[in-house]
Amino acid sequence: MLSLTDLEQAINYWRQQRPATGEECALSPEVNALADLYAMMIYDHRHEVALDEMGTQARQLVESWQGTRA
Repeated sequence: MLSLTDLEQAINYWRQQRPATGEECALSPEVNALADLYAMMIYDHRHEVALDEMGTQARQLVESWQGTRA
């Protein structure tokens, strides 16, 4: 399970790795994928989500982030 707090940390990690670009400060594809998941969790009033409920890209990004925490 991934908590909303953990997802926020993963988003911040990817924001540091791939900052927003351009005049419009567009989010990187990595941050955008996680931000979509974050938005759905907020919309659905969820505090946790199972890794197998995530899309492939979001799950891979979270797993990569988790690997940096060890």
